[in-house]
Formats: sequence, structure tokens, C-alpha cells
Amino acid sequence: MALLSSSLAGEVGIRLLFSPLGSRVFARWACIVGGIGFPVYSSFKAIESKEKSEQEQWLCYWTAYGCFTSLETFSDKILSWFPGYYHAKLLFLIWLQLPLSGGARYILTSYLSPFLHKYEGLLDRIVNGTRTDINTFFTLHLQEVKLLKTLLCRLAQRVFTVATEVYRSLRSADIQTSSVTEVAEFVEIVSEHEEESSSGLPVSDGCL
Repeated sequence: MALLSSSLAGEVGIRLLFSPLGSRVFARWACIVGGIGFPVYSSFKAIESKEKSEQEQWLCYWTAYGCFTSLETFSDKILSWFPGYYHAKLLFLIWLQLPLSGGARYILTSYLSPFLHKYEGLLDRIVNGTRTDINTFFTLHLQEVKLLKTLLCRLAQRVFTVATEVYRSLRSADIQTSSVTEVAEFVEIVSEHEEESSSGLPVSDGCL
């Protein structure tokens, strides 16, 4: 039964992926799930298991994926309009992840490593300088950062308090409105009952 349900789910997924109506939307979501969701969980499992081969594989994948995403930021607006773009992207992401294909490692060793080694000195100066500037900024403005954090926390608490009070006032107003409506309906029924009694008409049991 489990085998039948899994095969059925796989067949439905393939049909949705290549259907002419929702293929673009489904393929785009498949890229998100297959390109980010599955690797995130697999990376977590690799860290928990402490297997260096698995950790190295997913480090290679995230390095290749980061470079691909950086390039896609500029090209996605144009390439996404081509038919089958997200299907090709999904196949590429799967190729990067598969251990048998070794796509991520191939991208890293063939293209990224030569480029990074060539400009390693320049990149080290940029990264280290930026990191030093950020640490210096936060060290010099530590008190201001703490003050800003405190103000933001107080503002968030105040907004939550005001929202709670508004919700309670609206809820009490709705309860009062419903109570007034019920009282008005009761008064109307009593008035009708008195009019029928004064006119000498028989009173129905439902009004008693």
C-alpha cells in the first residue's frame, strides 16, 4: 500500500510538472523545495551525523548554489520568460546535489577554485577589511546599538499592548451591541403581547 501511494504521488508530481497549464508555477515551486528545502534538511543531517564526506558534499553544493543564485539575480528576469527555464533550473539543481554526478564538486574544482585562487589576495583584503570595519563600528557604537535594541523592544511591547486593548474594546463593543439588540427584541415582544392583551385577542402560547 505504501509503495502504491508513493508511486501514485510520484506520477501525479511528474504530470503536474510537465502539464501545459500549471507547469511553470509548479516547476518554480519545485526549484524552491528541491533547491533549498531538501538541501537544508540534508545539511542538517550531515552536521548531526558528523560525516565529513556528507558535510563536504553539501558545502560544495551551497558554494555552487550561492554563485548560481548571484548570477541568476541579474538573468532571472529575462531567462524566466523562456519556455522550460524552470524545468532546466530544476534539473541543474538536482545535478548539483547528486553524489553520483558530483555536479557541485565539478563546478567548484573546474570554475570556482581557479577564479578564487587567482584573486584570493584581493578577496581576502576585501573580506577582512569589511569584517574589521563592521567590528570597529559596533565596538564604537555599542551603547547606541544597545539603546536602539531597548527602544525597539519597548516599541514592540507598546504596539502589542495597544493592539490587545483595541481588540478587547472591539470585542466588548460587539458584546454590548448584541446585548442591546436582544433587549430591544425582548421589549418588542412584550409590547406586542400587551397590545394583544389590551385588544382582547387570544394570546398565543409562544408569547407566554
